[in-house]
Amino acid sequence: MSVALDLESLASLELSGSDAPMAERGAISVIVPAKNEALNLPVLVERLFGVLRGIDRPFEVIVVNDGSTDDSLGALRALAAPYPELRAIDLARNYGQTAAMMAGFDHARGEIIVAIDADLQNDPADIPLLLAKLDEGYDVVSGWRVRRKDAAIRRNFVSRVANSVISRLSGVRLHDYGCSLKAYRRNVIGPIRLYGEMHRFIPIYASWYGARIAEIPVNHNPRLHGKSNYGLERILKVVLDLMVVRFLDKWIGKPIYIFGGFGALWFLVATISATYMFYLKFVRHLSMIQTPLPLLVVMSVMMGVMSICIGLVAEIVVRTYFESQGKTIYHIRERINLDEPSPPRPG
Repeated sequence: MSVALDLESLASLELSGSDAPMAERGAISVIVPAKNEALNLPVLVERLFGVLRGIDRPFEVIVVNDGSTDDSLGALRALAAPYPELRAIDLARNYGQTAAMMAGFDHARGEIIVAIDADLQNDPADIPLLLAKLDEGYDVVSGWRVRRKDAAIRRNFVSRVANSVISRLSGVRLHDYGCSLKAYRRNVIGPIRLYGEMHRFIPIYASWYGARIAEIPVNHNPRLHGKSNYGLERILKVVLDLMVVRFLDKWIGKPIYIFGGFGALWFLVATISATYMFYLKFVRHLSMIQTPLPLLVVMSVMMGVMSICIGLVAEIVVRTYFESQGKTIYHIRERINLDEPSPPRPG
């Protein structure tokens, strides 16, 4: 992921001095992806700092400027002096909200990471509620916009349908995947890498690492300045990303099962077609060229062979993915009377 900050910007936007406070237990990093939010950022930062300074924990606020074409970067430069805990990342161009959040995660130093939108529709006053829920033993706490202030059909209804489908397919039951206001423990999102538009699926990824997930109602305000960066085209992106998440969840360690299953299905179609073809030929005395069955048999056999070959190639790719990086197909929450295992020796 490309991050562009010239030396002057770095000097003005990065916090100087020791990073020791952020190493303390319970330190908070607030991630704010922003695109064309120059009018909203001063108000948001003021509200954020008002809330965070009332919490007895070290904190930082990282705003990721995602290729804004307005004066968002200028607003951040102006805010850096009165708010020393404010940090900013200026992306080289617009990469999308997922990439902006990933940039924030990569630079965050807190033990707890809170994500919030820059458009003032999320309420910073809800952050202590998220933290209190984390303190009950949860690893991810997601906001639920119970009284959402958006278009009734184009946004709210479509969102409810999408949330229902995602919950059913993923097994992670949340009312509001689209709410950006969420709190995470670093240890459950540290291994996660996000691509495409998958920031809304972070709770699903976290569940793969054994995260305990909760959801609480949060406030939602109408947008005051600017316009939403999301349209109905996001529906297709959500569907395609959900297919990827579902595939990774079920088959990342055993792709031959799904591709081999398709291959077996095609061979079954070929067997049934060939049997019926020979029945018509020898029992009904109907010439094979009078039916499409010979073509169906050949096509089914070819598709079966191709599916199995793809599955075998996928198995090689998966093994390369895990073994080249020293990854495992399992995740350990805690070790008792056990040390970290030694890394495997190269063969």
